[in-house]
Amino acid sequence: MFVVPSVGGSQLGLRAIPAKSGTTNFCRARHSCPFDSWQLSPALLSPEKACNLNQSSPHTATDAPSMPLTNVRWLVFGLACATSFLLYLHRYSWNIIGPKLQEEFSLTNTQTAFLFSLFYYTYASGQIPSGIVADRFGPHRFLTAIVAVWSVAIAGIAYTGNLLLLGFWRLLFGAAQAGCYPSLTNISHEWFPSRMRTTLQGWVATTFGRAGGAMSPIILGTLLMGVCGFQWQLALTLIAGVGIIHCFVFYFAFRDSPQHDPRVNDAERELLTEGKATVNSAKPQQSVLPLKNAVRNRSLKWFTIQQFLDAGSDVVFVGLIGTYFLMAHEFDIRKTGWLASLPLWGGALGGIVGGWLNDMFIRRTGNRRWTRSIVGFVGKVIGCGMLVLVVMQSDGVTAAWLLMAAKFFSDWSQPTTWGTCTDLGGRFSATVFSIINTAGTIGGIVMPIVFGVVLDMFTTSSIVDGSEVTLTNWNPLFALLSGMYLVSGACWLMVNCTERIHNESEN
Repeated sequence: MFVVPSVGGSQLGLRAIPAKSGTTNFCRARHSCPFDSWQLSPALLSPEKACNLNQSSPHTATDAPSMPLTNVRWLVFGLACATSFLLYLHRYSWNIIGPKLQEEFSLTNTQTAFLFSLFYYTYASGQIPSGIVADRFGPHRFLTAIVAVWSVAIAGIAYTGNLLLLGFWRLLFGAAQAGCYPSLTNISHEWFPSRMRTTLQGWVATTFGRAGGAMSPIILGTLLMGVCGFQWQLALTLIAGVGIIHCFVFYFAFRDSPQHDPRVNDAERELLTEGKATVNSAKPQQSVLPLKNAVRNRSLKWFTIQQFLDAGSDVVFVGLIGTYFLMAHEFDIRKTGWLASLPLWGGALGGIVGGWLNDMFIRRTGNRRWTRSIVGFVGKVIGCGMLVLVVMQSDGVTAAWLLMAAKFFSDWSQPTTWGTCTDLGGRFSATVFSIINTAGTIGGIVMPIVFGVVLDMFTTSSIVDGSEVTLTNWNPLFALLSGMYLVSGACWLMVNCTERIHNESEN
């Protein structure tokens, strides 16, 4: 109960009124003062102003001190980073086991490239269905299941002597990994605050993803096979076991959204909904992105071309870089392990820088459209220049450092890709990412064959001291790669991330 000045007819007096949650405490809104407990009586105002005072004021007499935020979002961030690390740890194992399989089965470069590319057939075909599943049902159980399946598949590769069965495991491996990044895109949209989302996406997708790829040849080649002396089959089985352990941790620690997680308090939940479009809850919500919206979006078309070239060029670092150091420069397995990891470490660092550049320039300029385009364009063009220097270089170690620089600049566009997917897709960001990644995996299907043919075209054989010696010129491959980087960068200039594919207020 508060005592306040009251006007009754022509007399000024005092009257007591109860404190209500809709009335304004003027002094408390700005600073404390002796009248902190007073309220302005609506009787002093016209009916219209009194109504506005009671209904729209953001400060109330029952305001409590700000509730401290819970930190569940950082747990989710850690789980997303670990999943991305594991994805690339397993996928980039081909850099070590690929040459072993080529030797065991006596395969040519083209045949080995075809076996490698089987991964991308199912990886491509599973992208859009996986994105729809993640958007429709949430990534919790789905992501747990696919990590378990691909871990089993990679262990299966280690213990088969049949070429057809080996192909089956590669196909299953690709199908299971197809749903990972669409699911992580959904997670980033639900769990990462909008003002720092691109930075965090850079850490998840590029920094921890590329770090997993960088550690793969070190763990498999340098540590398990080189230092510990394990056969490649046992080494591969051990890292597959890490995936099974991760499944259990992820299943019990993750929930689909802040709304479904009782560990999240209201303050953290409010933070995570900042910047999201307000959806008209009175209308039924579409569960699937309308196909016609995606087909008509001009920016999405350029985006898919960019991703085809980007992911297609990345095949070299996934499946050929180990062979390059082992065969072209004749390094041993220990040295190949850390040299093959350098480009991936470059990509990991590039992801940090790229995410930071996106968020910083968006905050400073307010221009999301050109920030995304310029960051993507500049990174690809500089990466192109680094690859040109690789062509001019004959020393293997120097070439490794130049490849690291090329991946650093190229991969600072990776957070730009994730950010553009969430910009274009909104709550359908997993579906948009799956469309983009499908284009990328088609590049992953086509380009290994192209690269294998290029290498075979520039491979010569000669007899030296009674033995046949095979020599491959890798420079044409890196020249082709630099051209793909350049065109990919040009495509970024045509992508307008503000052309939202689906208006979330319309359903």
